[in-house]
Amino acid sequence: MNNPRWKGIFPAVTTKFDADESLDLESTAVHLDFQIRNGIHGMVTCGSLGEASTLTLEEKLLVAKNALEVSKGRVPVLANISETSTREAIRYIEGANKIGVDGFMVMPSVIYVADAREAMHNLRTLAAVAQKPMMIYNNPVAYRVDLKPEHMLALADCEWLVAIKESSDNIRRITDLRNTVGDRYQLFLGVDDLAYEGLALGADGLLAGVGCTFPRETVALYDLLVAGRFAEALKLYQWMTPMLHLDVSTKLVQNLKLIDVLAGMGSEHMRRPRLPLIGAERESVETIVKTALATRPAQYQSVP
Repeated sequence: MNNPRWKGIFPAVTTKFDADESLDLESTAVHLDFQIRNGIHGMVTCGSLGEASTLTLEEKLLVAKNALEVSKGRVPVLANISETSTREAIRYIEGANKIGVDGFMVMPSVIYVADAREAMHNLRTLAAVAQKPMMIYNNPVAYRVDLKPEHMLALADCEWLVAIKESSDNIRRITDLRNTVGDRYQLFLGVDDLAYEGLALGADGLLAGVGCTFPRETVALYDLLVAGRFAEALKLYQWMTPMLHLDVSTKLVQNLKLIDVLAGMGSEHMRRPRLPLIGAERESVETIVKTALATRPAQYQSVP
């Protein structure tokens, strides 16, 4: 069994762009190093938050290579697979393996809504090609494909499938998964504003969004809950929650890149059709983030 037992905080990292929408690998590298120095346990490149749908296969490989160069083995780097076809996903896996990624996260093939049989066959096919540990990303809310606990149990014989990112928005699913598959997979919670609940129920880690800007605070939440210090963790979580809500949105990229700007962590440049927030939407995010920064708990604060 090739199970690395991933755990802790794995941000779904943002992709930085210049004003002309070209990749800004230098700024991306600075932001990734900031997260690693503040204690994250791993990272996933080019997920939904990383604007994967706007990137070419070659660009996604450049971003993954950049992350590997920054990490230098300090944390595992997972490349996210979100291609529209199994054939194209295989091409991406082959390229990612050549540059030495540590593993993969696998989304459902986007656009086409597969049924469980098709989704499971896709996972087995990609795992056989990759021959590296993989995290299954289950997000029926956004992608309308739902692999339930019984499907995860059926996949348990595939040794390369080692972890699950559960984003069903149904916190009961963590307990149902644990009861069905035991410790066969590492369980990650993929919904920012269910982080406390998921970890309290025994999830092994978080696929964090707001953690890109507030990594040390997010790691502290994880550490406190693992240590059973629930009251302290709850105070920290309550401080974070207004920002965590901003990750659960169709405009999560715009929201989190604005959080970056307000916290002094980067630019708002993104690829169209996305545009920076304006008007009441922008004012609402600014109010939330400025309030959080003004009340930031010093003992957990991320260091530049």
